[in-house]
Amino acid sequence: MPAWQGKSKGKPLGYKIFVSVLKIGGVRPAYFLLRFVTLYYLLFSFKSTKVIFNYFHKRHNYGAIKAVYKTYQNYNLLGQSLIDKVVIMSGIPNKFTFDLDGIENLHQIASLQKGGLLLTAHIGNWEIATHLLNDIDARINIVIFDGEDQDIKEYIESVTGKKPTNFIVIKNDMSHIFKINEALSNNELVCMPADRFMEGNKTVTIKILGAEAKFPLGPFALASRFKVPVSFVFGMKESTFHYHFFASEIKEYSDLERDDLSQQIMTDFVDSVEIKVKKYPEQWYNYYSFWQ
Repeated sequence: MPAWQGKSKGKPLGYKIFVSVLKIGGVRPAYFLLRFVTLYYLLFSFKSTKVIFNYFHKRHNYGAIKAVYKTYQNYNLLGQSLIDKVVIMSGIPNKFTFDLDGIENLHQIASLQKGGLLLTAHIGNWEIATHLLNDIDARINIVIFDGEDQDIKEYIESVTGKKPTNFIVIKNDMSHIFKINEALSNNELVCMPADRFMEGNKTVTIKILGAEAKFPLGPFALASRFKVPVSFVFGMKESTFHYHFFASEIKEYSDLERDDLSQQIMTDFVDSVEIKVKKYPEQWYNYYSFWQ
């Protein structure tokens, strides 16, 4: 099974066009323009279209016509999530509203002052979810992969005014591991996706949506090593201007042995992801051969 390659689609010019539309006309004209971009990717981005079509056809058992339509919806919702991120982070006037389901759990995990892991996945808009954590009384470190085109990154930062002051960037030299260790040792919170792995990473196979898939061992090994409390967080889009943020009840596994602890956290995490994916199937954004 091919691992995720750490690359995202898109060019700086495309981002500039959408940001210009957002500043002039707001979100709805940008969404309208997005429909044409979505159709382009559906027709000409063959590899990712095949992957997502199979996801709907095989994992959700949709017929071929419905799977094609859902693939279009998937691309469109991904584009909307990118637009929404720019709008919210840059302060462009908008009508977005949020339900915060379980935010008290994150206040609690911060109050424990033991450090903690906030595990998420590439479903919904987890970057918006992390943006909603500003009121938590703890330093929150966001783990990201540094795979974006440098020109795109610099442009988005110039628009949003956001610098990665508390981002931990995954590097080939594994230096990010030391930064994560330092953050947890300082009783800080670390938010990281736990559904993708790079070639050469240690993985564990587990069933999700009826078939075996590989998950990275790293996030779960960290939780078992430090025995920190864990919460699973997701930000799912429920309508044009409304998001629903979820944070699970705090899970502590200090009474388990190290290997059993890693396995239990992974099982709980995958169960949580599966529940969200079944409820929001169009918001699955892993565009590679996820299942074996």
